[in-house]
Amino acid sequence: MVSSTDTRPTDTGARHRPGLTLGAVCAAIVLVPVTATGTPVALADISRGLGTGLTSAQWVVNAFFLTYASCMAISGSLADLTGRRRMFAGGVALFCASMLVAAFAPTIDVLVVARVVAGVGAACATTGGSALLAHSFDGRSRTRAFGAFGTAIGLGLAFGPLVAGVLVGVGGWRIFFLVAAVAVLPVLVLVPRLTESRDAHPAGPDWAGAVTFTVALTLLVFGFVEAPSVGWSSPWIIGSFVVAAGLLGVFVAIERRVDHPLIDVSLFTEPRFLAIAAMPVLLAFGFVALLTVLPAYFMATGGISALGAGLLLMLLTAPTLVVPLAVSAVAHRVPERLLLVTIMALQAAGAAWLTGIRPEEGLLALAGPLLLIGAGFGVSLAILDGAAVSAVEPARAGMAAGVFNTMRLGGEAISIAVLGSVLAAVSGSRLREAVGPASAGVTDRLLQGEMPADAGAAVRVAAAGAYTDALHTGLWAIAAVSVLGGIAVGLLGRPRTTPPGRADGTTTDVTVPAA
Repeated sequence: MVSSTDTRPTDTGARHRPGLTLGAVCAAIVLVPVTATGTPVALADISRGLGTGLTSAQWVVNAFFLTYASCMAISGSLADLTGRRRMFAGGVALFCASMLVAAFAPTIDVLVVARVVAGVGAACATTGGSALLAHSFDGRSRTRAFGAFGTAIGLGLAFGPLVAGVLVGVGGWRIFFLVAAVAVLPVLVLVPRLTESRDAHPAGPDWAGAVTFTVALTLLVFGFVEAPSVGWSSPWIIGSFVVAAGLLGVFVAIERRVDHPLIDVSLFTEPRFLAIAAMPVLLAFGFVALLTVLPAYFMATGGISALGAGLLLMLLTAPTLVVPLAVSAVAHRVPERLLLVTIMALQAAGAAWLTGIRPEEGLLALAGPLLLIGAGFGVSLAILDGAAVSAVEPARAGMAAGVFNTMRLGGEAISIAVLGSVLAAVSGSRLREAVGPASAGVTDRLLQGEMPADAGAAVRVAAAGAYTDALHTGLWAIAAVSVLGGIAVGLLGRPRTTPPGRADGTTTDVTVPAA
């Protein structure tokens, strides 16, 4: 996260090359969401190439989101301590190296480890890069710089599936990771010309909090990913959830006692901040998780290619390029609470509408619900970061930004694991009921985006139906959670008589970059 402490650059040319800093940071950051949302499109090809099962393939996606979420806050503290440019450069280098390892991975285990490392590198590059921008720009220019930063993330989200589809179609999944590694190399060349800065009085990292939080999140995701294959009643699964819950309790206790916590848990006593912090978790189920599961569904039941799946997902991601700009122009005229409830209403309506999806449905049937969900997510990109930091007093704005982004990434890691688990459990159960022993191994191949060609016609029809039923179950659950979440957010987001930090009832606009 970005420190609120005023620092001075260690390079006297600090203010002479802000454009170069902006270009380097955005060029690196755009690749993070490209590889995050593009990898699910490549999963079917990965599974065929490495001969792996469903659970192992899911970790190729989950491992990245897990370490990305876990390392965001601690990497921000380390950036303040060791230097923002050094953290950014180290993150980019680590990300590049991990992509190279992924491109030449001989086994699924090596690929998963590479994705773990990629998440760490992405976290370091994101926090280091945002801190560099905060230090290189002031006032309105800082707002514009972070607008460009957000646009880069939006571009990566929007075009990641399409880029992956093109590259996988041309040369396979290894080419996708190799191109990502090569594309980031020019940024490393520019790094020596960027400005170094660090906190003059760094608090030091909260290692106890970081380790506790990371292990708890890992165990939680492990439980959801592994449960469909080993059984929900397995001692390993039950133990994972129990230990995760216990560690989260220990984490809260640690954060309340340390002088400089990783996450200021007292922020969650502010109803408005709690409502805003819940939003990215709720949105993760309706947008990010769908981005990871829809490609496999389209490829398995519709028989389309990775490129076709990427093109279809543009219906979901394209609104993130247009809606934020439109909403930003009018957001100041609309009550914040109304915007938050509208976001959840759009997601709920889109998810419920999408339950009409069938294997034989064409483009027009998918366009409406996917565009609706994407529009809701686009609205959130325009308002949530600013709302998070303005929900607390200015002195805690930096911490609020860090907490908000940790909630966002943690929510993404959990939502992907949960929705994947639901699809595996429901589709497996439906298929066993329909065809009995003939279902063995079919569910794994389905959820990796492949309809078994060697299965009989009856099995293929039953498999498509089972997968569709599972997706409908997940979508209805998303719709229900979105409705309940919208109600809760509306109640929590009611304006206070006296906003935080001011006794006279007035508010102060604060712009703090995301962690």
